[in-house]
Amino acid sequence: MKTEKTNAMRILDKEKLSYKVHTYAHGKEAVDGLHVAQLLKEDPEKVFKTLLCVSNKKQYYVFVVPVCHELSMKKCAKAVHEKNMEMIHVKDIIRISGYIRGGCSPIGMKKQYPTIFHETCMLFDTILFSGGKIGIQIEMKPKDAVDLLQAQCADIIL
Repeated sequence: MKTEKTNAMRILDKEKLSYKVHTYAHGKEAVDGLHVAQLLKEDPEKVFKTLLCVSNKKQYYVFVVPVCHELSMKKCAKAVHEKNMEMIHVKDIIRISGYIRGGCSPIGMKKQYPTIFHETCMLFDTILFSGGKIGIQIEMKPKDAVDLLQAQCADIIL
């Protein structure tokens, strides 16, 4: 069965960047990242989740971290030179990103927000992250993703 192109895939195609699509079975609800890694038989250190945060100045940021780790709000704020940082409310994900919870890709959001990948992404030849829909993961070179998003890499986990 052919996978329908997501916004993230269309952007990667337009930029002529190499990627591979992985799909997994799911219900209608979001699947936690560790379960996704398990379903895809991938190392959880190599499968990344996309998290949206907001600073005390109401600036939005995207943080991309391995599914087996949690964000350190203190390290996130420091990485982007902000005083405070907090996760956005689940109800705001679609309004801010254009994606639903569990299908939030760092590529192809409504607006391009400053993006920070956890520094370990560069240890792998390829990493996986949401393709923009629940049940779809994109695998690509981390450098290509970082360059495309003009992202930074930093230590942002607990």
